[in-house]
Amino acid sequence: MTATDHTTYDAVIAGGGHNGLVAAAYLARAGRRVLLLERRDELGGAAVSEVAFPGMDARLSRYSYLVSLLPQTIVAELGLDLRLVRRRVASYTPDPRVDGRHGLLVDHGDPAATRASFRRLTGDGADLAAWDALYAQTARVAQRVFPTLTEPLRSRDELRALIDDDDAWTILFETPLGDTLTRDFSDDLVAGVVLTDALIGTFAAANDADLRQNRCFLYHVIGGGTGDWDVPVGGMGAVSGALAQAARTAGAELRTNTDVIAIEADGEVRFTINNAEHTVNGRHVLVGAAPAELDRLRGRPAREPAPEGAQLKVNLLLSRLPRLRDPTVTPEQAFAGTFHVNETAAQLQRAYDEAAAGAIPTLPPCESYCHSLSDPSILGPELRAAGAHTMTVFGLHMPARLFAGDHATARAVALTATLRSLDSVLAEPIADCLLLRPDGEPCLEVRSPVDLEDELRMPGGNIFHRDLAWPFAERPEEVGTWGVETEDPNILLCGAG
Repeated sequence: MTATDHTTYDAVIAGGGHNGLVAAAYLARAGRRVLLLERRDELGGAAVSEVAFPGMDARLSRYSYLVSLLPQTIVAELGLDLRLVRRRVASYTPDPRVDGRHGLLVDHGDPAATRASFRRLTGDGADLAAWDALYAQTARVAQRVFPTLTEPLRSRDELRALIDDDDAWTILFETPLGDTLTRDFSDDLVAGVVLTDALIGTFAAANDADLRQNRCFLYHVIGGGTGDWDVPVGGMGAVSGALAQAARTAGAELRTNTDVIAIEADGEVRFTINNAEHTVNGRHVLVGAAPAELDRLRGRPAREPAPEGAQLKVNLLLSRLPRLRDPTVTPEQAFAGTFHVNETAAQLQRAYDEAAAGAIPTLPPCESYCHSLSDPSILGPELRAAGAHTMTVFGLHMPARLFAGDHATARAVALTATLRSLDSVLAEPIADCLLLRPDGEPCLEVRSPVDLEDELRMPGGNIFHRDLAWPFAERPEEVGTWGVETEDPNILLCGAG
């Protein structure tokens, strides 16, 4: 292409994340001429696998880790070469009230062990009964709601009728989740484990009236119609790689290292390659980026409040799994699922209050898991033979506002606090398990919301691109639409926002 090239495509897609790749594959399969433009040198956006530590033969899912909201219909229709592994252990939570000497194990493969763990923690079976009842309810909702995510938007009343469970509707869609947890669970740790799914990337309190926490919880429990979160074999890059292959096979043109700089209402798209500007035209333009990013590309003021992410991401490469203080659980069990750290309901509220007051939480709640326990293929042969493992840590209540000043210092403070939090429930410092790169530096990297904005163009580092919306039409005029339309009929959203 030259700077004067005005080639016209049926669809020009700005952004090569997993959503943009899905759009490219479907449109090309439908016979459309498709051009996809991605700023980075690798397709996939946040769904990538990368060598995070130079000289170390390990490809980490650097930004996003697990798969839940990818419909199997897309996998089947696009013929994706993709394998997902179901995690037998859902979670393990060391009890911080006893310094991690025992905890809560939720093992889908061993219901008896789960029952015994609940009883040891709570003293009776009441909280387990409440847990089972809640997740049986969310499973029924998932079966009804998840298929609608690839259908035109229903009205609020239509979705409620489809769910056909007034109690579930009240719990999920109308009542702050914190109220439900207080009512149903007597143990603060059990309540906290449930609450974590409402706070991933979402800066909210359990009882907030705007129900942002409920929306986050809903999307975390309906994935796949089951609520399960699966490990992609080969890492998240395998997901994007399979989508890119499907798009290419169908005839889509996928270009990397192309930075879209403007989108016009008539479908003109301007972008740069090596600082040289180029122009193409699209009968339709699809934007695989945040709505705020679309506003920037259209050269207009933002239409809604600036998004704000609220997480700290830490990637580690370990020589071995750390030892636990609980003798009844092995590290392989504890880290195969989600390992919850200092996430009682009270600790989550305390961290929220500290962050809302402008301070990095003293003992940040966080959670981690080891991809390599389910999928050792992401490690090279020598690392596998040596017993090495990856670990990803996701910190909660780390809003972008905390990093707005001296970013480097704030990020270092947040990392130190998060590692201190993790150490507080382990039998040894996590630093003792870190592998060293050939240059002697530890295999550890940290990403704040500011980093995610810089690296992935996610405004405010918001991993959802903006606050999550309900899976129904929130205005009468949206009923029957797809939720992707913009004020320009030929410009559509195809990103998470």
